[in-house]
Amino acid sequence: MIIHFYEKPGCINNTQQKRLLELNGHTVIAHSLLTEVWQAEGLRSFFGSMAVAEWFNKAAPRVKNGEIVPGEFDENSAIAAMIADPLLIRRPLIEVEGQRVCGFDNELVNKLLNNADTSHLQACPNLTTNNSCD
Repeated sequence: MIIHFYEKPGCINNTQQKRLLELNGHTVIAHSLLTEVWQAEGLRSFFGSMAVAEWFNKAAPRVKNGEIVPGEFDENSAIAAMIADPLLIRRPLIEVEGQRVCGFDNELVNKLLNNADTSHLQACPNLTTNNSCD
């Protein structure tokens, strides 16, 4: 299956996630979240029924330092903030045969990986450190 995988190039977890998808027989076409020209409707389509606060990358520098508080955003302001600063977007964004999802912990990813354990690839290893990938 062909998977469009929107990532932050160089992200440790995104690299491992892509490799796991490939090891399961999929073709991964990687796209940079940082250089993609996002339109509000297209970006919104990846989040489905997720709560707005879950759309945010908890390891983004502006979230970690408290400048951005995900729970304070409504849909429109969240999308606008993410278009202005794509590091805020929770990753990866995945598109497969017209289905779009955010994150690596959802039904679509489980199906693509035959329910493999992906718990070690859910949180950024730098989330609780002062290290930054930006």
